[in-house]
Amino acid sequence: KQLILVNLLSSKMEYAKHAVQFFTAVCNDWQKLLEDDAYKQLIIDALKFRNSSGEVKVGAYVIMPNHIHLIWRIQNEHRLEDVQRDFLKFTAKAIIEKIKSEKGEAALESFYVGLKDRKFQVWKRNSMSIDLVTEKFFKQKLEYIHNNPCQPHWNLSVHPAEYKFSSARYYEDGADEFGLLTHWDEL
Repeated sequence: KQLILVNLLSSKMEYAKHAVQFFTAVCNDWQKLLEDDAYKQLIIDALKFRNSSGEVKVGAYVIMPNHIHLIWRIQNEHRLEDVQRDFLKFTAKAIIEKIKSEKGEAALESFYVGLKDRKFQVWKRNSMSIDLVTEKFFKQKLEYIHNNPCQPHWNLSVHPAEYKFSSARYYEDGADEFGLLTHWDEL
């Protein structure tokens, strides 16, 4: 009986290995790389891949012209640092390739950093990742994400659910246009 109890407790502890997180990534030098919807779609595709491969469950997101906010939970068998790094690396490469194919090599000049490990940089280093440890804090970040496009300095939509590249509509009427969301209470 004790062994069964220990196994149950350890499996419950394993379930909660990674907290639900508020994650923000900002384009290097605050460049508006994601202004074009085709670049936003690259982010959606990367999130869908990470979701379908079982690495993450995405509870909320917004893709703004120069940054993204996510609420997600890295799944237990995956390392937090690896998933975040791989997501940013993959999206950076996809963005660079798209810019190069559409506008030519010269258009990459503003992303040149010439570092040992990379020639170009899309994302600022040290993305922000905060554990959402209380429901109140979670709901505060969820509201912040969804209201971001409505802020006067962005003026991307009047109502949060009108902005296509956000999970606001999902929480308003259940529509998940990109098929990538898990409701926050199931994270």
